[in-house]
Amino acid sequence: MMAKATTYNYLHWVSLRKLINWSVAHLLENDLEFSNKYPFVKIGDILYRNTDTITVADDVEYKQVTLKINGGGAVLRGTKVGKDIGTKKQYRISAGQFIMSKIDARNGAFGVVPKELDGAIVTGDFPSFNVNEEKVNPSYLYLLSATQKFVRFAQSCSRGTTNRQRIDIPQFLNVRIPLPTIKEQNKIIAGYNSTLCQAKRLYEQAQDIEEQIENYWHDFLGVTTQQGESRNDGKRHLRFMKLVRFKDVTRWDVYSGDVMYNTTYKVVPLGNLIKRIATGTTPPTSQKEYFKGKIKFFTPSDIIGDMYLGKTERFISQNAIDDNKARLFKKGDILFVGIGSTVGKVGIVNDAIVSSNQQITGFTLDTKQILSEYAFCFMNYNKTITTKEHSKTTLPIVNQDKIAKIPIPLPPTNKQQEIVNHISILRDKIQTLKNDAFYLRQQAIINFETKIFE
Repeated sequence: MMAKATTYNYLHWVSLRKLINWSVAHLLENDLEFSNKYPFVKIGDILYRNTDTITVADDVEYKQVTLKINGGGAVLRGTKVGKDIGTKKQYRISAGQFIMSKIDARNGAFGVVPKELDGAIVTGDFPSFNVNEEKVNPSYLYLLSATQKFVRFAQSCSRGTTNRQRIDIPQFLNVRIPLPTIKEQNKIIAGYNSTLCQAKRLYEQAQDIEEQIENYWHDFLGVTTQQGESRNDGKRHLRFMKLVRFKDVTRWDVYSGDVMYNTTYKVVPLGNLIKRIATGTTPPTSQKEYFKGKIKFFTPSDIIGDMYLGKTERFISQNAIDDNKARLFKKGDILFVGIGSTVGKVGIVNDAIVSSNQQITGFTLDTKQILSEYAFCFMNYNKTITTKEHSKTTLPIVNQDKIAKIPIPLPPTNKQQEIVNHISILRDKIQTLKNDAFYLRQQAIINFETKIFE
């Protein structure tokens, strides 16, 4: 029986007029696989290099600009006085100019200079261009530069070593792009912006519901502010003083004990409700076999605000557990980020067993007194309280002792469940709105690319 023949593609026909240079990548990306729906124009026919150079003065403060990758656009890097700027020759940029990063163009670092950065300065590594606005709307050009095909084109125009490749400006300016009429460009941009506005409205609705959750929480618990509380006559009076027995003082901040809330429910230290508490640990990374298992290994980046913990980037093996190199937490336990910039993030373990690194403390609650879901809701929406006593260091820390002292209002479990049910409904609405907003943002990009590339 003869083996099936394999077909190889050795030839690729390229029109002579496209031979701007001999880069294979560039030849394959030339014209960016655009639709023939619109006429093609050389980038160099609509962009003109900005040559407005200045020599910085020592006693003058200047705005400096950088570009974010992946369509992030031009942003303020910071301000400096001239004497602190190493390169004295700089380029002055103006609002409306198209700008790129020579180094990061291959990663989508393009933008249009916003009004607030008019007059800022950049080095020669950030070439800027005046735009012929009779032919092209700068916003159209910016949207085009944010597409993946345009980024691949920028990669094909880059030269140099892998880590320090820089875009070849003459080559960039020689490439042709599709250019609808100004009227059509404006129509495309208006459609794009309209879809983004819809997404923004949905996201704002989600934020409004977040506020509803906080208001509901306080209303249900009968919370009043520290500034005053309602009286039977409907008026408010200020509370400047509260007497607390010394033996009841566990924290020295204003949230200590029942001072935290003037609530209809008892406030207790979280430690009174914890049956077991432990801080995670990372197995020795030199032992590769410890990380070749199926047990989820949580780090702070895996705790993203969901009530029930889901995916993890890393896993550990049973060997790590058997060798006592990792700590286990069980279904229903609370994982609390106690170290780092995201201190206070929480989630409920939803697998039979999981593990975590040393930035996370896990604890088992007495579910006869407090529901795990209720504890999550309280800790997720009251981080100013749960992290109030973090160590005053460069790296915020809330250790086991401080977790145990967190004051928490404790309604009966049936009331706790009522709170959880209501908040869960609102959280579902928030997630739906955010998903719809994300879809609309993606759809805006797809609609734009469909018009240009197909």
